[in-house]
Amino acid sequence: MSGIFPHDGRVGVLVARPLRLYSGLALFGLSIALMVDANLGLGPWDVLHQGLARTFNIPIGWVVVGISALVLLAWIPMRERPGLGTISNALLVGPCADFGLDVLPEPHQLAFRFGYLLAGVVLTGAATGLYIGARFGPGPRDGLMTGLARRGHSIRMVRTTIEVAAGIVGFLLGGTVGIGTVVYAFSIGPLVQIFLRTDPISRPRTPLPAERNRGKS
Repeated sequence: MSGIFPHDGRVGVLVARPLRLYSGLALFGLSIALMVDANLGLGPWDVLHQGLARTFNIPIGWVVVGISALVLLAWIPMRERPGLGTISNALLVGPCADFGLDVLPEPHQLAFRFGYLLAGVVLTGAATGLYIGARFGPGPRDGLMTGLARRGHSIRMVRTTIEVAAGIVGFLLGGTVGIGTVVYAFSIGPLVQIFLRTDPISRPRTPLPAERNRGKS
């Protein structure tokens, strides 16, 4: 991608950033579908989404969109400002998840289910790195956490509290908690960090020699 859209050119960046944003959101929806089909446990928010979907007998993608809208309403008293990435995340991830559930064959053998699980977790890390690296604003849930953290709480405490609460409520509603939940919890942070480091848009650019010389003059 960097060869086609050089990240030191203005036009290349303007094209590459939206591509990263929307490919990341599509992959995020696909990752949800993979983990749902694996039926080995979901990330905390998706446990909540699945629990609500089963309770009200509606597609999980609709729940993802609905919860995103409710979370965005919680941004208002915190005076958080959504960006293009925030709105796109709220509107597109759910339909992409439903599309993935429609087209992906459901695995039955345990080996294939584990394959779906691992692919889903890795895709979640890649997708998160892509849409965060595009720098069009945080997703609704990430913005909720950072907004609360700005009120004097640590990011770690806020994130842990919200995700544990989402997971517990989702489990009580019938969401799937299992080995996949543990794998997700321990691997998603390192995976996102890895993908952010390998993204030429999100990592700092090394100045060209001419730029370094201008800075010295």
